[in-house]
Amino acid sequence: MKATIDNAKEKMNKSLKALDKEFAAIRAGRANPAVLDKVQAEYWGTLTPINQMASVSVSEARILVIQPYDKSALKSIEKAIQASDIGINPTNDGTVIRLTFPQLTEERRKDLCKNIKKIGEDSKVAIRSIRRDTMDKLKAMKKNSEITEDDLKDCEKKVQDLTDKYCAEADKAVAAKEKEIMTV
Repeated sequence: MKATIDNAKEKMNKSLKALDKEFAAIRAGRANPAVLDKVQAEYWGTLTPINQMASVSVSEARILVIQPYDKSALKSIEKAIQASDIGINPTNDGTVIRLTFPQLTEERRKDLCKNIKKIGEDSKVAIRSIRRDTMDKLKAMKKNSEITEDDLKDCEKKVQDLTDKYCAEADKAVAAKEKEIMTV
C-alpha cells in the first residue's frame, strides 16, 4: 500500500522533471545550450547528439558557440541544426559554429506561451493518469482483501493530495516560464 503510493509519487516527480526538460528546450530569446538537446548530427554513420560531439557554450547573452571535438564533424553539425526545428541559421567560420538568437517578437512570444500552456496541460494529464492507475491498483487490493475499506479511503486521499500538489507544481512551472518568455 505504501509502496503503491511511493511509486505514484516517484512517477509524478518524473513527470515534473520531464516538464522542466521540455521547458529548458524552449527558445526564449536568450542563448541556452538545452535547445540543442534533441538535435542529432550524423557522425561516422551514426546519429549522435550534438552535445556529445562538441562543446556547447554561451559566449554572449544571445550567442551560442559550438566547437566540435573533431573538425570533420563541423558540416554535419551545421546540417543537423539547419534541418532541426529550432529556427536559427548557424554561421560556420571553419572552426566553430555560432547560433545567434534573435529577439522575440510579440507574436512569437504569444505563440510560445500557448505552447507552454499545452505542454503544462499535457504534464497535468500525465499526473492525473498516474493517479487513476494508482487508484485502480488500490481498489484491486481492496477487492482482493489485501487492505480494508478505511485503508482504501486513506490511500485515496493521500493519492489525491499528491495529485493536487504535483498539478500545482506544474502550474507554477508554466507561470514561471510564461513570465520568462514575456519579460525577455
